[in-house]
Amino acid sequence: MANPSLLILAGDGIGPEVMGQVTRIIDWFGAKRDLPFDVEHDLVGGAAYDKHGTPLHDDTMARALEVDAVLLGAVGGPKYDDLDFSVKPERGLLRLRKEMDLFSNLRPAQCFDALADFSSLKPELVAGLDIMIVRELTSGVYFGEPRGIIEEGNERVGINTQRYTESEIDRVARSAFELARRRGNKVCSMEKANVMESGILWREVVQKVHDEDYPDVELSHMYADNGAMQLVRAPKQFDVIVTDNLFGDILSDCAAMLTGSLGMLPSASLGAPNADGRPKAMYEPVHGSAPDITGQGKANPIACILSFAMALRYSFDQGEEATRLEKAVEKVLADGARTADLMGPEGGTPISTTEMGDLILGALDASL
Repeated sequence: MANPSLLILAGDGIGPEVMGQVTRIIDWFGAKRDLPFDVEHDLVGGAAYDKHGTPLHDDTMARALEVDAVLLGAVGGPKYDDLDFSVKPERGLLRLRKEMDLFSNLRPAQCFDALADFSSLKPELVAGLDIMIVRELTSGVYFGEPRGIIEEGNERVGINTQRYTESEIDRVARSAFELARRRGNKVCSMEKANVMESGILWREVVQKVHDEDYPDVELSHMYADNGAMQLVRAPKQFDVIVTDNLFGDILSDCAAMLTGSLGMLPSASLGAPNADGRPKAMYEPVHGSAPDITGQGKANPIACILSFAMALRYSFDQGEEATRLEKAVEKVLADGARTADLMGPEGGTPISTTEMGDLILGALDASL
């Protein structure tokens, strides 16, 4: 059988630095666990613009559609702030999501016990936290038409359209329910049905999918503004949260900071299953390109490493190996290893990006 294929798009800023540690871990699984991958590397974002004049070359897009999964680092930086909107680095990322039809964005918020003190909330509220936000990714207000800035009378008007079809809501709801069955079997759907027609439709469709096909999963509904409040009041009441593109963007960043650092958080963007049962998929850390620390060896590679763990679980049916990698990360943190973003007020000497990779590889070796 052919090896599973990965396309690595390291991107900009700290992307290549953190992805370098992921590549070492991919090699470890091939050498130590007889789990080899066929890996290709290409450009996206600002790096692609510098070479091709576009944030995503057509050939790269075509290859992303062919491989089993894409691993992405981060895109963007101040160097590209003055570019036309159509060629900004982020447009490459959005094109990947749109053309791969990655409609279900999975963003876990997990707080390792060793890092509970780093959260902005009291440790007892976040210790052991393990929730998953499922964000619809390819529709809603970010893609709806009409959109733009127009002249109306003697002033300009900005227009964006919140638009959802039943089928778009149906498929992301199913994604959330399927995921919940493998976790705590509980879904909370968040929208604004009290003031938005799209929210009314969202609630009706999610309820219908539940009643017809997932009655075994506990379902609740919550207005998204209350959901934001509840995330910082009592986050462990949730297991899986499913919501639209705009609210998912906001709520997942809110949940991210419950864990103490964006450098800890992975994500997965999944599409419909292919003929082989694997979904189109892209995995990326939640953090940005961090141009202020680029090239200094300060970046935390854990979010990118945990994104690969998600790839093992959701693209390659290697749940045990994903858990092995996650436990290796947990062991290293429990032993006190900290990159600069994880340093507490007591101070200390942070380790480098490469040193964190070394320690995680050591913990993997110890797991054999």
